[in-house]
Amino acid sequence: MNRYVLHTLTLALLTALSTAVTLAQGTQPPKAATAPASSSRAEFLRELDNVEKKILSLAQAMPQEKYTWRPMEDVRSVSEVYTHMAGSNFNFPQFLGIKPPAGIERDMDKITDKTKVVEALKQSFAHVRRAATDTPEADWGKTIAFSGRNIVVREAFFRLALGMREHLGQSVAYARMNRVVPPWTAEREAQQQKRPSQ
Repeated sequence: MNRYVLHTLTLALLTALSTAVTLAQGTQPPKAATAPASSSRAEFLRELDNVEKKILSLAQAMPQEKYTWRPMEDVRSVSEVYTHMAGSNFNFPQFLGIKPPAGIERDMDKITDKTKVVEALKQSFAHVRRAATDTPEADWGKTIAFSGRNIVVREAFFRLALGMREHLGQSVAYARMNRVVPPWTAEREAQQQKRPSQ
């Protein structure tokens, strides 16, 4: 028996004996510290970070000449999907009494310049993040009037997140139709190619 195997067996035996002694003494081994329960605000902010990163990276990956592209008439173009998202982000917090920042263009859907669209998206995500952060945790369970009916604040925030996911999916489809690989997919594929084959 080599020295490594002997060392491993010795450690396993000592661990088993230590556990047996602890249980025989009527005490339980210490439990690992558990993470505190998450809050609605923390969960929303995590989701916001995730979807923002994907939307912004995809908006950057789309070439400028594709920003006016649309799959068919009477549906939003690439830029219109992004500016619609930005407009929703700016308008959404008004149900909490938080107005959009000064200088936001009313006809945002007319913007087709990639740099301006991406900047509007960044500002809009920052606006939603501030609204979520500035809303006290206790208020996330309050009922408010939203879109013609009464709902709880946390539901309103997560409805916004669901809308973002819906438009992210639409943007991914637009990108794929224009032979643009989503950056997170390209990154994953590159990592897989680096792994040695087994």
